[in-house]
Formats: sequence, C-alpha cells, structure tokens
Amino acid sequence: MRITFTPAAVEALTPYIEDGQKQLKLLHDTEGCGCVMSGVPALQLIEQGGPDDRLAQGDPFPFWFEPRHEVFFEPELRIDYNAERYAYSLKSDNQIYTLNLRFVKN
Repeated sequence: MRITFTPAAVEALTPYIEDGQKQLKLLHDTEGCGCVMSGVPALQLIEQGGPDDRLAQGDPFPFWFEPRHEVFFEPELRIDYNAERYAYSLKSDNQIYTLNLRFVKN
C-alpha cells in the first residue's frame, strides 16, 4: 500500500510530525460500527507502530497500517486537505473513500 500526500496535505500535516515525536497511521476504524465491514478510514497520530502494524512508504511521509485491514484499501491512495473546510480526504483513482477523513490527534 502507498499513500501520496498532496502539497496541501503535506502543509497541514507537517506541524504535527516534523519534530519526529509522532508518526501517521491509516486506520480502518470499526469503533461503534458493529461489523468490521462497516469500518471507516481515519488518520491517526501515534508515537510508534504496534506489534501488528506494518510501516509503508508514502510520498513524502511513511505511515503505519494494520495488514489485516489492507483488504479495505486500494494499493495506491491519495490524501488531500481542503483548508476551506478544514477537512482531509482519502481517494484513489477509482473511488472516493471519504471527503471528511477523521484526523485523530490523541
């Protein structure tokens, strides 16, 4: 899996990760969904990946993800940021996953 971050997303995310203390993780969030098939994507700030996480190369940021959830995403993804809406989006060439990608800053 690979994520390309648009220039707008890079500008919005850099302040959160530039000091090297936090990293990004793409989630398939199933909290309150009742079923893993009903999960929604989210982007989370983490200190380090967990034992079940895999680190993937993104452009320009690496990111963590859980391999068991990889089936819910296409191999090539794109994260953008709309400053007017204060909203991230997750897309591929084939579909829009969400125009309101939740950003969990913990």
